[in-house]
Amino acid sequence: MLPGRGHNGRGVRRRRAAHVLGIRTAWTAVGDGEFFCPGCGGDRNYQRLTGRRRFTLVGVPVLPRGETGPVVECAACGHHYGTEVLDHPTTTRFSAMLRDAVHTVALAVLAAGAACSRTALETAAAAVRSAGFDDCTGDRLNALVEALAADTGRVCGEPAGASLAIELHEALDPLAPHLAPPGRESILLQGARIALADGPYTPAERDVLATVGTALTIPADDVTRLLVAARTPS
Repeated sequence: MLPGRGHNGRGVRRRRAAHVLGIRTAWTAVGDGEFFCPGCGGDRNYQRLTGRRRFTLVGVPVLPRGETGPVVECAACGHHYGTEVLDHPTTTRFSAMLRDAVHTVALAVLAAGAACSRTALETAAAAVRSAGFDDCTGDRLNALVEALAADTGRVCGEPAGASLAIELHEALDPLAPHLAPPGRESILLQGARIALADGPYTPAERDVLATVGTALTIPADDVTRLLVAARTPS
């Protein structure tokens, strides 16, 4: 067989053609920021890039081939990702979202009636401190609940109303997709324990906890199961 003929010859010709003809992408940065890099497993800086592809002849761009991207490039590992990775909160942002969620749930349960009890206030303050508000106290929570009641004209033990339901959804809806089921259940159980600190659930407290479960996308049957489990000493 003559040189350059047969399977080996065709392979050589393809490799030579690949060196002569190709496609090159020229990337342009159109934004930057911080994101959670799935490759690095932590918060990293990124650049948002768009690209223009061109045919190359012996490495020289000659013909436009259209646009590509946008992509997100990690400044640390250099990997490219789809822009959907920016939907995932950074570790810092996630911690703040979780802290605010626990604080909002605690206030909602207290506003539903548990704030009338010092035990419930201290239980709520302990949960909020564990979530990241290190200086939270029962007195501070009580002051917030009283201010809320004065603003809405409610008294202790009355239903929290639509305004707190809206606040619960605003705090919990963005967080829920990023929490595993045990994490979502943990937030609900914290609220349940605050409600139970001064005795059995009141109707208003059950309404608030049902709203918490809905915002966290916990099925109604599981909400009922968890509220029962919270009454059982561990």
